[in-house]
Amino acid sequence: MTQYPILAVTAVAAEADALRAALTDRPGHGLLEIAAVGVGPAAAAAGTARLLARRDYRAVLSLGIAGGFPGRADVGGTVLGTRTIAADLGAESPDGFLPIEELGFGTSVLTTDPALLKALAEALPHAVTGDILTLSTVTGTAATTTRLATRFPDAVAEAMEGYGVAIAATDAGLPFAELRTISNPIGPRDRAAWRLADAFAALRAAAPALLTLC
Repeated sequence: MTQYPILAVTAVAAEADALRAALTDRPGHGLLEIAAVGVGPAAAAAGTARLLARRDYRAVLSLGIAGGFPGRADVGGTVLGTRTIAADLGAESPDGFLPIEELGFGTSVLTTDPALLKALAEALPHAVTGDILTLSTVTGTAATTTRLATRFPDAVAEAMEGYGVAIAATDAGLPFAELRTISNPIGPRDRAAWRLADAFAALRAAAPALLTLC
């Protein structure tokens, strides 16, 4: 019986290269196909859907670097999504943000496959679990950080691709999971404070856990 691979997608090539470097010559790495699909939910959805149309896969993973909510996920740490949420998919109103559910146009929340999440959590016991937000505009102010933290009390991180990847996986009838490593705290934008090296080191360290799914 054919054993189909797992598709693991990142936003940029540097993330994909870090994962590949950590998995070279490890048993089972051939059952994990890693590809960079672009930045943002639209590119992520389109790129993932294109790959899924090309061949059969068993599951889809969204992987890469993210910002962490202060007090919930530490810089250099690893987070696993229990849900992926399109946090800015909806409409503004005088009374505040209206998610797409309240507009009657679908859902902004997709739940991680329980079996994938369980396996990753067991392989990465120090990882923090919680909701991971997908945003087209990365948070850069204290006010937005407070609003998001209040709206999403279970959110641990924000990135730009998870929801797009999850939509493509869901439409293909495949299980989905999201793993991120934290490069910076969410808040006022300060590139000098980002610890990309730590986040990439954590991503490489987490990579072998992906093979437990294969």
